[in-house]
Amino acid sequence: QSQLVESGGGSVQAGGSLRLSCRAIGGLYSRSILGWFRQAPGKEREFVALIRWRGGSEFYADSVKGRFTISKYNGKNIVDLQMNSLKVEDTATYYCAAGSQYDSNHRAYDSWGQGTQVTVVS
Repeated sequence: QSQLVESGGGSVQAGGSLRLSCRAIGGLYSRSILGWFRQAPGKEREFVALIRWRGGSEFYADSVKGRFTISKYNGKNIVDLQMNSLKVEDTATYYCAAGSQYDSNHRAYDSWGQGTQVTVVS
C-alpha cells in the first residue's frame, strides 16, 4: 500500500508563491496518476491538477491554469505543485492522491495523503 506524505504548506500573502511536495513512500504499485486536490472549510473536495506518472501529461483545473505547475521526479517518487500568483481563494487544505485513471474526480483516487494547509492572506 502506498503512503503519500505532503509537505510545503504554509501562510503567504496574496500574489506570493508556495511549493508543495508529495512523496510516495513504498512506491505507487499499479497506480499511474498522481493528483492534487484541495478542500476549503464547508466546501467539497476540488480538483487542482494531475500528472501521468509515465509520460508526464498534465491536466489542470481552470481556476489554477497558468498559475500552478505540477511536476514529477520518478526516481524519488515525488510530485510537486508549484503555486504562483496565489489568491485568497486558494486557501484550503491540499491533498495528494494516487489512482489508476486519468480523471479529475476525487472518487477515482484510492490513496490519499494527510493534507497540508495553505493559507493566503490579503
